[in-house]
Amino acid sequence: MKLENLSPKAGSKSRRRRVGRGISAGQGASCGYGMRGQKSRSGTGTKAGFEGGQMPLYRRVPKLKYFPLVNQKQYTIINIEQLATLEANSAVSKESLLADGISTTDDGPLKVLGRGELNVPLTITAAAFTKGARQKIEAAGGSCILEETQAEPSQDSEA
Repeated sequence: MKLENLSPKAGSKSRRRRVGRGISAGQGASCGYGMRGQKSRSGTGTKAGFEGGQMPLYRRVPKLKYFPLVNQKQYTIINIEQLATLEANSAVSKESLLADGISTTDDGPLKVLGRGELNVPLTITAAAFTKGARQKIEAAGGSCILEETQAEPSQDSEA
């Protein structure tokens, strides 16, 4: 038999610690909580995540789902499969798409996405193209023209 093999009898309970009964008892006076401070006081302690009044971590970081992107760019998007019905060698812009009824909303500058196939050559003027869309348009004999977006006027010129 070795010391590490010893254990209390099954079902036995140890007696509760009697704190505050003198220094010889092992937990006298301050009962193991120290002399002063918030954690030594009676009553409830701090709630989980409390950092002493500092902005807690769970409020400092963005949440995992659905937090908004700051200054997100809004585009009017169109797939090239929707442009396949247009006449060959026609000029395509956001205004012409709205006039033809292919695009129904004006959500900002035009962006062309690459879903679908394109067999007619088109001259497309847009603010952005995906790589796949650009490849498919140029493979069909068309051309991609990047339009310059309007920069907001600066307020420095008032001085």
